[in-house]
Amino acid sequence: MPSRTLPNFTSKEFAANKTSARCWVTIGSEVYDVTDFVDDHPGGRELILNYGGKDVGAIMQDEYAHPQSAYDILGDNLIGFVAADPVLKTAVDSARPQDILPLPPNRAGAQELRMNGAADHVPTERAYETTSMAEEEDLHRETDAADDYRKHRFLNLNEPLLMQVWNGGFSKDFYLKEVHRARQFKGGDSAPLFGNFLEFLSKTPWWVIPIFWLPWVSYGSWLAYGGIPSTPQFVAYWLTGLGLWSLIEYGLHRGLFHVDKYMPDNRVGITAHFLLHGIHHFLPMDRYRLVMPPALFLVLAAPFWKLAHTVFYWDWYVATAVFCGGIFGYVCYDCTHYFLHHAPKEIPTAYHRALRSYHIAHHYTDSDNGFGVTSRFWDRVFGTELAMPVPKPLKAS
Repeated sequence: MPSRTLPNFTSKEFAANKTSARCWVTIGSEVYDVTDFVDDHPGGRELILNYGGKDVGAIMQDEYAHPQSAYDILGDNLIGFVAADPVLKTAVDSARPQDILPLPPNRAGAQELRMNGAADHVPTERAYETTSMAEEEDLHRETDAADDYRKHRFLNLNEPLLMQVWNGGFSKDFYLKEVHRARQFKGGDSAPLFGNFLEFLSKTPWWVIPIFWLPWVSYGSWLAYGGIPSTPQFVAYWLTGLGLWSLIEYGLHRGLFHVDKYMPDNRVGITAHFLLHGIHHFLPMDRYRLVMPPALFLVLAAPFWKLAHTVFYWDWYVATAVFCGGIFGYVCYDCTHYFLHHAPKEIPTAYHRALRSYHIAHHYTDSDNGFGVTSRFWDRVFGTELAMPVPKPLKAS
C-alpha cells in the first residue's frame, strides 16, 4: 500500500461545506474542518458560517486579526488541500499530470505550475496523513517542550511521560494521532519516562545487545553443533532459525507493536502501547530507547525457546541450533535498527542507504505500512510495502 498524503478536493467540493453540519474553510490551498468550532467561535456562529466554503486568510489577518492560538487550532484540523481551477487546468494540459496531482506536486510539477502562473494555488509543504509530518527533517527538529504542550495538549517532554499517559484521559484516536507526530528532545537525549530510580531500566545503549546476547548465542551454538551429526546439517538448521527471525521481526512489528486499530480505547491499552512501541514513534531519535532492554527481550525469548523445542521436538540439539540462529537474527535487527536511525545519510553501500530511507520513511510518512527493518521482503509478501515518498516540493513563490 502506498503512503497516503492528505486528500485533495475540487473547488466545488470544498465550497459545498458551509453549514453547521460540516463547515470547511481554507487559507490558500489548505482545507480546515472547523465544524466543531462553530458554536465556540468568539465572534459567534453566524460569522464563521458566513465564511464557510471560503478562504479566510485575509480576514484573519486584516479585518479580524486573530492570535496565534487560532492558527494553532486550525493547524490541528487540516484535512486536505483544494485543487484550484488553475491547478486543475495545468494538470489537464500537462504531459505528466501525475507530477501535479494529487497535491502537493513533486519538484517537476511545482516547476510546471510556476511556468503556468498557478504556483500560488499549491500548498507549501507535504503533510502525511498518519504522521502529520512533512519531511525527514521533522524527525530531527528539536521540540520546544512548552510550546508543543501548549499547541497539542498531549505530553510535556519536561515531565515524566508515563504518568502523563496514564492520567491523560486521552481517547485512542487522539493518542494515536499525537504519538505518531514525532518529537525531538534536547538533541536526541532521553525525555524522562518514570522520573525516579526506574529511569535507568528504560535506557539501553546499542552495544549492550551484542555484548549480552552473543556469548549466549555462541555457547548455545557450540552445544548444538556437538549434538548434530554433520556441519552442513548444523548450518542448515542455524540458518533456518535466522530466516524464521525475519518473519518473527515482521510479525512483532506489525502484529504487536503496531496493533493500533485493535488496542483497547482505555488508559490500560494506551499506556501499554506507549511503553511497548509508542514512545519510539513519539521520540524516534532517542539514542537510549532504540534497542530492547535485555530484561524485556528475555520475556519474549522464553516462549520462542519453548516454541522451537515444540516444533523441532525430535531433537534438542536441532531445536537449540534453530533458536540460536533466531537470536542472532534479533541481535542483527536491534543493531541495524539503531544504525538506521543514527547513521549518516551517505552510507557507503546502496543496500543500507535504501534500507535507511525505507525505515525512516515509516516514521515520517506512513506508520501503517513498512514494518520490515532488516528487509522489506515480508512487506512485499503481505502487501504492506511502503511506497517511497517523492522529494519535498518547492515552496510556492
